[in-house]
Amino acid sequence: MPYAAALTLQRALVEDRRQGRIEDVLLLVEHPHVLTLGVRGDGGRSHILVRPEALASRGVEVHETGRGGDITYHGPGQIVGYPIIDLKPDRRDVHRYVRDLEDVLIRTARDYGVDATRVEGLTGVWVGRDKLAAIGVRIARWITSHGFALNVTTDLDYFDLIVPCGIADRGVTSLARLLGHSVDHREVEDRVAAHFRDVFGANQK
Repeated sequence: MPYAAALTLQRALVEDRRQGRIEDVLLLVEHPHVLTLGVRGDGGRSHILVRPEALASRGVEVHETGRGGDITYHGPGQIVGYPIIDLKPDRRDVHRYVRDLEDVLIRTARDYGVDATRVEGLTGVWVGRDKLAAIGVRIARWITSHGFALNVTTDLDYFDLIVPCGIADRGVTSLARLLGHSVDHREVEDRVAAHFRDVFGANQK
């Protein structure tokens, strides 16, 4: 799904959730090559390492997002999750919400024997010094949007176009790189969804 279409869909679903027309929903999508900017400072534009012509030649778009965080890359082989959930009445804690998203992804990685962890002071899910999953959220009147990006079979060379999330001294990785073989994308999606239900579903209300 093109990034702009996903952004439009998210905005519509946020309003639907606010009005009570839908229940909580988790969107899982895959994007064409795109760099997305956060709301802090210049959004991460200064962390793009190549000229616009180089991005265009590789079919990479650049989009502003309205989420927290710095610049990141989305592309084929990556699972991007957009939770549209109402944190009221008993989950109104931004830090807890981000930790819960990390928990979903840590559990998913461990299904594949990958010992993923948090790193104090940094957002996301890490294996050693490499980021396996990025997180950037937006919460407006306790309705969430944006979310996370888990590298499954992602071509990690595209991260060389940027300073990922503005962190220069760490790298990125994927499930496929860590395991040494390809991983079924749909199976990973199913595992992400199952762990999301476990972490958020039973205690949501």
